[in-house]
Amino acid sequence: MVHVVPRARLTGVAGRHGDAVKIRLAAPPVDGAANDELIRFLAERLSVPRSAVTITAGHTSRRKTVKITGIETVTALRALEVE
Repeated sequence: MVHVVPRARLTGVAGRHGDAVKIRLAAPPVDGAANDELIRFLAERLSVPRSAVTITAGHTSRRKTVKITGIETVTALRALEVE
């Protein structure tokens, strides 16, 4: 689960937001730009192909469920520096 903050100055992990990972995105929530930036950022940060990152719920919400194939949850959280 991720909580996104669009229109940030820089894209990056901003810690926790409840039970979700808070990610700031340097893209507006217009025409899917923020979703595309989220997928790009997670794929790059987790060293997986973009096709491995899928938003499964919350396409138009700040709170999104993301599925990442090819990496375990614990490994992904470590790569995002979230414990």
